[in-house]
Amino acid sequence: MKVVRSIAELRAALAGRRDDGVGLVPTMGALHEGHLSLVRAARAESGTVVMSIFVNPTQFDEPTDLAAYPRTEEADVARAAEAGVDIVFAPTAAEMYPRGFASTVSVSGVLTESLEGAQRGRAHFDGVATVVLKLLLAALPDTAYFGAKDAQQVAVVRRMVADLGVPVALRVCPTSRDVDGLARSSRNVRLSAEERARAVAVPRALDAVTDAVARGIRDSTVLVAIARDVLEAADTAVEYVAIVHPDSFESVAMIEGPALVALAVRLGDTRLIDNALLTPGGA
Repeated sequence: MKVVRSIAELRAALAGRRDDGVGLVPTMGALHEGHLSLVRAARAESGTVVMSIFVNPTQFDEPTDLAAYPRTEEADVARAAEAGVDIVFAPTAAEMYPRGFASTVSVSGVLTESLEGAQRGRAHFDGVATVVLKLLLAALPDTAYFGAKDAQQVAVVRRMVADLGVPVALRVCPTSRDVDGLARSSRNVRLSAEERARAVAVPRALDAVTDAVARGIRDSTVLVAIARDVLEAADTAVEYVAIVHPDSFESVAMIEGPALVALAVRLGDTRLIDNALLTPGGA
């Protein structure tokens, strides 16, 4: 496996390796099983697998969150090699945002202004869209792999790729979960033992909503209340619970087709997000 630090090195490493397809797994490091599940999907479909490791400063709305984000590059590189990654692209901030950098990719509308956009600020998704486009242009992959846990981020990237005609296929892989149902996240390591025990309320709230839809409940107001009851019983600080369209993230009042229940909570200093697809009638 090769580790490269610059876009020029990445393109040179990929020269002559494109005939069997290139798969890109974008990450911010602190690798866990969720990341490795994306690598396995890429490995099954691509002749060459590239993983990027870059903690993107422009998508953090809280300086303390950026400072506290785990950075474990040596361990990440070892795990990437073991998982079958061919090339790790680990640039510096100066490589991605050189002096004089003045361009931003911005997706407008409800998609970036609601939920995570409302909580973290519009600049969050501008940062996501900009860095993802830079990574796609750096690697020029045939396919890029993302996890379903970050559903709104994936929807933003999908919109950007479609609008700008970026020649890449997006693969969205199922959320990777621990045995108790909690979605795997690099931020989970910041939870205390007591907070970790309470965090299982997040997947339980999603399960409660999914079960309610299966029983025939379609009113989003009722479904949101069901989720909030579970979350508040575990003494989590609820930032939002919403039922939205999975592509546009516009609010859904009555579920008549596929919808998404999305939520965000805080436990101490740690912020967790999760979601579940709701398919009434098994559609």
